[in-house]
Amino acid sequence: MPDSVPDRDVVLTCRVRLARNHADLPFPGFLDVEQAQESIRRATNALEPHELRTVSLDRMTPIQRQALVERHLISRDLLRTPERSAVLLNDDETLSVMINEEDHLRVQAFVNRFDLPLAAKIAFEADDWLSSKLSFAYDIELGYLTACPTNTGTGMRASAMLHLPALTWSGEMGKVTQAVSKLGLTLRGLYGEGSEAQGDLYQLSNQVTLGRTESDILDDMQSATNQMVDWERKVRVALHAGDRIALEDRLMRALGVMERARRMNAKEFMQRWSCLRLGSCMRLISIRPDTLDRLLVTAQPASLEQATGESLTDEQRDIRRASLVQTMIKA
Repeated sequence: MPDSVPDRDVVLTCRVRLARNHADLPFPGFLDVEQAQESIRRATNALEPHELRTVSLDRMTPIQRQALVERHLISRDLLRTPERSAVLLNDDETLSVMINEEDHLRVQAFVNRFDLPLAAKIAFEADDWLSSKLSFAYDIELGYLTACPTNTGTGMRASAMLHLPALTWSGEMGKVTQAVSKLGLTLRGLYGEGSEAQGDLYQLSNQVTLGRTESDILDDMQSATNQMVDWERKVRVALHAGDRIALEDRLMRALGVMERARRMNAKEFMQRWSCLRLGSCMRLISIRPDTLDRLLVTAQPASLEQATGESLTDEQRDIRRASLVQTMIKA
């Protein structure tokens, strides 16, 4: 991997999310339509000087909404009430403010590498902007009040998206899950809580915010992620040293399918994609990791339909996906 992007072979992205609620409005689950619109109006006005664009979910097609989920700019939970929800985004999409999800505001900062301090800086700056204009629900002893008690306190969740094919293939993920839980952390799937670990991708994040400072959470996440990176790398080396032919055969078979398949469903794509990314990071396949990371998003179902500008059947989507894969990996 390029020296300028440390840990990119294992860590794709990191995120810092802050949960905030208006002091004088019911939590989102109890908002009426007028109160929901007031929550949107307040956040939009507070952030207007900072040139974030407002995306009203009720004015988008289902495909456009799902494409935002695939890019991790909004959660699946936000789609449950599109008529009462919105999201604010900056131009480079490193900042997303979800409005009326589980909490009134979910401030999310994203960085396409392992740099939690930078993600925290972006999130805290946005929080400062909002705090200067809005009054949040806060208790002197408990901290920020949230709809879910596990978020009460700092209201902060820090996370890293990890690619762990070697640990998964070797059957070590049970040990990994136990190890991180002892540190007060959790591993979830590609799209967070309740989702599958597609493509051997996992979100590592803190479980508890109450009684912890922001610095405590970031330090724990930094340390745990570093350990996960080291663990995954050691198992990759062991796999290569133990049965190099078996490993390379698995990777090359995936490459052959990706280069030749005429159609490919989303599940198969994720399996093959994981093999190619591992091979790329181990310098066994000559495809750039950043190309594969772009492909991870563009080959998802809603993103494919959005790019074509038309509704596709499952078979048409699978054909388009296979064609896109071949175009990108051969570029």
